[in-house]
Amino acid sequence: MEKRRLGKSNIMVNPVGLGCMGFSHAYGEPIPHDEAVKTLREAYEMGYDFFDTAEVYRGTNADGTISYNEELVGTALKDVRDEVVIATKMGVWHNEDLSLRTDSRPEVIRRSIDESLKRLGTDYVDLYYQHRIDPKVEPEEVASTMADLIKEGKIRSWGISEATEDYLRRANAVCPVTAIQNRYSMMARWHESLFPVCEELDVAFVAFSPMANGFLSGKYSPKTQFGGKDDYRNGMPQYEEAGWQKAQPLLKLLAELSEKYQASEAQISLAWMLCKKPYIIPIPGSRKSARLKENLAAADVMLDADEIARIDKALSGMQLDVFGGHKPKAEK
Repeated sequence: MEKRRLGKSNIMVNPVGLGCMGFSHAYGEPIPHDEAVKTLREAYEMGYDFFDTAEVYRGTNADGTISYNEELVGTALKDVRDEVVIATKMGVWHNEDLSLRTDSRPEVIRRSIDESLKRLGTDYVDLYYQHRIDPKVEPEEVASTMADLIKEGKIRSWGISEATEDYLRRANAVCPVTAIQNRYSMMARWHESLFPVCEELDVAFVAFSPMANGFLSGKYSPKTQFGGKDDYRNGMPQYEEAGWQKAQPLLKLLAELSEKYQASEAQISLAWMLCKKPYIIPIPGSRKSARLKENLAAADVMLDADEIARIDKALSGMQLDVFGGHKPKAEK
């Protein structure tokens, strides 16, 4: 498969990356350490070379110990470190009610990168994200700190997750931004307004939740029992009865395209964005080897411009309920 470049950097990756969060965070009880490491290693062996994690991705094992996502990734890839691209993030923590608190002060960024490097078992990170914008810290200050970390060799490049246009432009003027990582899927298209900015500034668009937290795989319904209180899919609007009913036209469209292209619904949902822009890199996540292989193969599904336009027109006529579905105020 043809590799994609991360923005202005010389970092090349395969078109589909792996979001590693679910192995230890947000999708129920963490996978046992050895099983998670084994599956992550299988992902590398089947062709994944872009692995996404974060300092905040952690969960509590059955025995009460903490499963650190970065440790899983670092252990699985230790002996192939120079053959893979590792992205991690800083700047957010979870409150008791699962809301986020942000802190991107320079001293916090520096402490976070050192702790992440230790957990990953490496002396550099390929792509280091500000996980969420901190309203108390100016983008220029964050960018300046990232520039220093690049000079020091601790990171190769940096990015912003859930970026807005103004923040991206201001940060990029101080230290070139390699990638933004924003929510994007057939159900979540409000960040398409950033495409012209990405093209102007030569910034990659890394798409998280590219299958709307698994919904676009067509494998789930309101009757699905997710993994308890620690599974964030519980209560997401697309999995409620009303949201599921609203999404029936989309699921029908995916089923038709699946039959037409002899590909799964999940592969169609990924191919739609892969074929739309050469700088989009989706990072779907899964705990299962079969699903990982299926997602990676989405890069082989080719949709032409007319097909994408037809899909977009159909999507624009749909009223869909999805987690994160409110357009950020800064982008109005």
